[in-house]
Amino acid sequence: MGKVAFMFPGQASQYPGMGKELAEKYPAARAVFDEADKALGFSISKMCFEGTEEELKLTANTQPAILTCSVAVHRVLAEKGLTPDFVAGHSLGEYSALVAAGALKFADAVQLVRKRGTYMQEAVPAGVGAMAAIMGLSHAVVADSCKRAADGEVCSAANLNSPDQTVISGHAGAVKRAVELASQAGAKRAVILAVSAPFHSALMMPAQEKLEKDLRNTEFSNLRVPLVTNVDADTIETGEEAREALIRQVTMPVRWEESVRLLIDEGVNTFVEVGPGRVLTGLLRQIERSVAALNVEDEKSLAMTAEKIAGARSDAA
Repeated sequence: MGKVAFMFPGQASQYPGMGKELAEKYPAARAVFDEADKALGFSISKMCFEGTEEELKLTANTQPAILTCSVAVHRVLAEKGLTPDFVAGHSLGEYSALVAAGALKFADAVQLVRKRGTYMQEAVPAGVGAMAAIMGLSHAVVADSCKRAADGEVCSAANLNSPDQTVISGHAGAVKRAVELASQAGAKRAVILAVSAPFHSALMMPAQEKLEKDLRNTEFSNLRVPLVTNVDADTIETGEEAREALIRQVTMPVRWEESVRLLIDEGVNTFVEVGPGRVLTGLLRQIERSVAALNVEDEKSLAMTAEKIAGARSDAA
């Protein structure tokens, strides 16, 4: 059998009620939510289980909520003896992946991403920045649209998600112009996203500078399994590399498509999305249809994925 990679979702995967079922059934999952509540000083578990979509959409809430949910799912998988050969996470998900790889303590990670969300929110006044998703154009054509639209403002690729999807980020006016240019260039769809800040762009530099101080004061250990970073789409195994990647990640694009292709080159043929939603599973199908795409977010998906991985592993043995 090939290898297994666990991939951890980022912002926009949240939904009310996430993690509730597993927390009720598995003490290991419940313990993660309890630890998060204690570390943050408020009930993020209540927000995940009973909160409104509006509450969960605020970046400073979204980031710790998704991280907590993802780590809770990972703990349940670990308890069942299901472990990955590699990990990767999309943007915020890189923190979940580092907790799973043993490089970052969960309590530290949840406090870091709460601050990360707050810093990102504060970096740019509301309405000044924007992000948009462009479908059906190559990354190169999108980059050209951004360059032509910039006109002295910031506009650049933020997420290189799949051959079919690039997310762009920057000043609202420039992003809007890039969307129009991309549509003229034959994009299947070009839509402004409902996000609160222009993530992964140069406008996030104030957030990066603040977060860097926090990251420098956080203890990182070496990784138990290799992680593929967003910024370089390359494997790392040391805590120092992990810290540097998280610092640079704030203003740099997420090279997701390249990350997935690298994992496939490394022999991964089963990908498991660990945490809420199926955003990464969808992107995986756009990148490479021949690999198995599984996900775990509740009891039903857990049972199905556990069975498939156990089956695949025993075939190999």
